[in-house]
Amino acid sequence: MACFITLEGIDGAGKTSHLPALRNSLLAQGIDPLLTREPGGTPLGEQLRSLLLDPATHATLDTETLLMFAARCEHVHTVIRPALAQGRWVLSDRFTDATFAFQGGGRGVDPARIAVLEHWVQQGLQPDLTLLFDAPIDVAHARMAGERELDRFEQEAQAFHQRVRDAYLARAAADPQRVVVIRADQPLEQVRADALAALAQLLARKGCA
Repeated sequence: MACFITLEGIDGAGKTSHLPALRNSLLAQGIDPLLTREPGGTPLGEQLRSLLLDPATHATLDTETLLMFAARCEHVHTVIRPALAQGRWVLSDRFTDATFAFQGGGRGVDPARIAVLEHWVQQGLQPDLTLLFDAPIDVAHARMAGERELDRFEQEAQAFHQRVRDAYLARAAADPQRVVVIRADQPLEQVRADALAALAQLLARKGCA
């Protein structure tokens, strides 16, 4: 049975660096997952990603939120659902929890409005497992410092990122069966071990291990 797994976290939490290890763990079980990301995952989604992350982009909060869901709609209908229907596992770097966190928590968009778009676009589709890589804001910012030019969201003030983190943790508290919080301020090896342990539990529940 195919599963849909998402990785979430504030900018600088380090979630993306763990995708290869998660993929290799699944490959060891004979599962070849599809790796994808949001915003993005499709040609149109990648164009919208470039626009959304560009520091030169200026958009109202509603426009930003709608663009996120436009990219997600294309992603869900042309990539995620077809892959799951074919029995393929999907690993996505971010999904709708990110919109509740960044646009809801960070920007202040009413979560009820986001939920309407979520229902419209996803029609009940939810991840089987979400790994939330959580780190204090100062730790996350230190990791991003000087590594490259920061994107439109990464350049936001510390208070913005704290609201995003708080929103993520609230999502996790509201749905502990789906969202597993991984302490991302631990040594890399321990963070990876915790993420792989959560994946192993999912595999066991699905009878894959």
